Amino acid sequence: MRLLLFLFAALCFLAPARNAFFDEKCYRLKGRCTHSCQKNEELVALCQKFLRCCLTLQPCQKNEQEWSV
Repeated sequence: MRLLLFLFAALCFLAPARNAFFDEKCYRLKGRCTHSCQKNEELVALCQKFLRCCLTLQPCQKNEQEWSV
């Protein structure tokens, strides 16, 4: 019984740290945590509380060069 209580307490204290890890990863990728990504965004990671890390798609530079010529 003591072991069960210890494990429960340990998981409760570690959960916020684990969730903050996901948000930090998203911000390092220059993304934002939202419920759903827009049409011009792609899912690159997961955030806490079932949120998605969305990053705006960048146009391909090769296509831009072809169109400018």
